[in-house]
Amino acid sequence: MDFTFNETQEMLRDTLARFLADTYDFETRRKMIASDAGRDPGIWRALATELGILGAPFGEEQGGLGGGALENMIVMEQMGEAIAIEPYLQTVVVGGGALKAAGGPQAEALIPAIIGGDAIIAFAYAEPQGRYELQNLRTTARRDGAGWVLNGHKGVVYAAPWATHLLVTARTGGGQREDQGVSLFLIEANTPGIVRRDYPTVDGFRASEIYFENVSVPGDALLGGEGDALPLIEKIVDEATASVCAEGTGVMRRLHAGTMDYAKQRKQFGRAIADFQVLQHRMVDMFMEVEQAASMTLMATLKLDLPEAERKAAVSQAKAKLGKGLKFTGQSAVQIHGGIGITDELAIGHYFKRATMIENQFGSTDHHLARFQHLSMPD
Repeated sequence: MDFTFNETQEMLRDTLARFLADTYDFETRRKMIASDAGRDPGIWRALATELGILGAPFGEEQGGLGGGALENMIVMEQMGEAIAIEPYLQTVVVGGGALKAAGGPQAEALIPAIIGGDAIIAFAYAEPQGRYELQNLRTTARRDGAGWVLNGHKGVVYAAPWATHLLVTARTGGGQREDQGVSLFLIEANTPGIVRRDYPTVDGFRASEIYFENVSVPGDALLGGEGDALPLIEKIVDEATASVCAEGTGVMRRLHAGTMDYAKQRKQFGRAIADFQVLQHRMVDMFMEVEQAASMTLMATLKLDLPEAERKAAVSQAKAKLGKGLKFTGQSAVQIHGGIGITDELAIGHYFKRATMIENQFGSTDHHLARFQHLSMPD
């Protein structure tokens, strides 16, 4: 099997890498996350209109670049290297993935808006009691004439403060933990009855607690069939998990590179600490974790279109490996740097925070090990 990128994919990677190097240096990022808005909207607009990056996984007939999951992987790894706070994962990977799968008028209207940078989608799926069980929902949607009325609470909704639309999971039937009765809605973020509590996250992003208080939405807000959306939700979450693995690989790569640079400069007993064999071994181990994570992420990405069980197993393998690698690489980077490794003034501390958050995003290491074990057990 050929694992090399084609010319278009290499161009996508190199173009984005140059853009982020020119516009997303560490001090610029620090100023953005400290601002009231928490971002620079001009960067998102440039990704859309100047580079066409937001169209990477969409078909050419929709105005995109004709790519797919591999293009998302390439973009997300570069986002990880820059610890970019742009809502590409939520809008393009999750929102765009759901729209491509569901089709219909919503997709026809919103996919061009995503590609053009006019739409930002936040994925409101997690609930306080749900942990990583996507079907564990207390948010409800009941029929009201031709439309729906939503009630419930969603937690830690990344990018919600900037969103034009919310992609919401809700129960339209069945019990709280049943697979049947789960539906998916795409609604405008300014719909009356939606209450947001916005806050910065520890890794520099922005998120919200969202409360739906008798929120009325039209009938066409429903994506797919009523009550049978769980397979679609699981698929887009697996695609998002693979993309987060790519982001994590980029984060790990910079943790390793930053630690190597520091070790060559920091002197102890008259010698650079990079000369000490024990630290050389540690940094080689960090490098191995990066390369293994990159390989596992690529394999999971290539298997996203396989049957459900194979897709889930590949994604869980990659996320479990990535989780262990992030922990080892992040802790090693901080240990070699010493106390300054967790200060706000040093980039390595920001990479460490993002690595820590990615460990648990869309499922912890333990969760994915358990899921893989369950999938591997004979019937």
